[in-house]
Amino acid sequence: MSESARRREIARADRVLPGVWRLRLPLPWPGVPHVNAWALAAGSGVVLVDTGLGGPGGIKQLELAMSQAGFQVEHVRLVVCTHAHSDHYGLAGTILDVAGCELWMHPNHQHFTKRAADPEGMLQRRIEVARQSGVPEEALRRYQSSQRGGDLGVDRIALPDRDLLPGVEIQTDLGVWQVYETPGHAPSHVCLHQPDRDILISGDHLLGRVSLYYDYGYTPDPAGEFLSSLDVVDRLGARLCLSGHGRPFRDVHGHLEANRREVAERMGRVRAALEEGPKTPFEIVPTLMQTEDLTPMLVNWGLSETLCYLRHFELGDAARKIDGEEPERWALVEGARAA
Repeated sequence: MSESARRREIARADRVLPGVWRLRLPLPWPGVPHVNAWALAAGSGVVLVDTGLGGPGGIKQLELAMSQAGFQVEHVRLVVCTHAHSDHYGLAGTILDVAGCELWMHPNHQHFTKRAADPEGMLQRRIEVARQSGVPEEALRRYQSSQRGGDLGVDRIALPDRDLLPGVEIQTDLGVWQVYETPGHAPSHVCLHQPDRDILISGDHLLGRVSLYYDYGYTPDPAGEFLSSLDVVDRLGARLCLSGHGRPFRDVHGHLEANRREVAERMGRVRAALEEGPKTPFEIVPTLMQTEDLTPMLVNWGLSETLCYLRHFELGDAARKIDGEEPERWALVEGARAA
């Protein structure tokens, strides 16, 4: 292992502003080397926004990063989760046990907490969605085998003590942070805005580089909800973004525009695939991902994204499922080519 790779595996803390620390916590996922938690000074302790991944060694990494910022886990006065994904929520239960504090999170967290409570049931649901989408049986068997008994990255299911909804205010030494619902990436996603300083904590809604992922099957139109959420954030006029992955960045509007362009381009790829004729969602994935070399992770991400775009087209009367087809096949609605 290279020295640079070894360094990436170690948690660290960086002071971004007086009273704001970026806790860079390692992840074991290809292409996603770390996640950020944000420690915000609050009296004698901190408000911790997002937690890092649970599971073996997770709390040790958080302790290491917090110690570099001059704190211990016991100093956490409140845990706030931008959304219920394992890398942002996985350590919440352990932190609550150690610090005796509360958890605030959006109430639409069942997309993850239900899965964590019944992993086998949720795995079967994913398998059935993939089967109906045309994924070959052999690939389904391999995926099921790889996922069964796997670590979900959550120490224990912790339910919120307070629902994180618009109107809720988070008090810190930097001032009050306001809550904005930003579903799309996840049904439970929120962003936090500090209006006096024009700072945005964006979770995974807005990152330094465009990286799209939607939770499929929990809300009517994840892709459309994501685009609407971009508008919500754009209206805030934030000048500094503290995102869930990567370094802080400015030019928030420019990053929002980059996301809009990327979504339009990727929707265009799905449409182009359908212009060739009816296809299963799985048959569209190589066109969307621009590769025939599909790893299980690319299939998982690409299929979810494809299904979300197809659903968005369906709601806009641009595409439809062909009745009676199994696995399901999709076609453009007549006249949608020129739309």
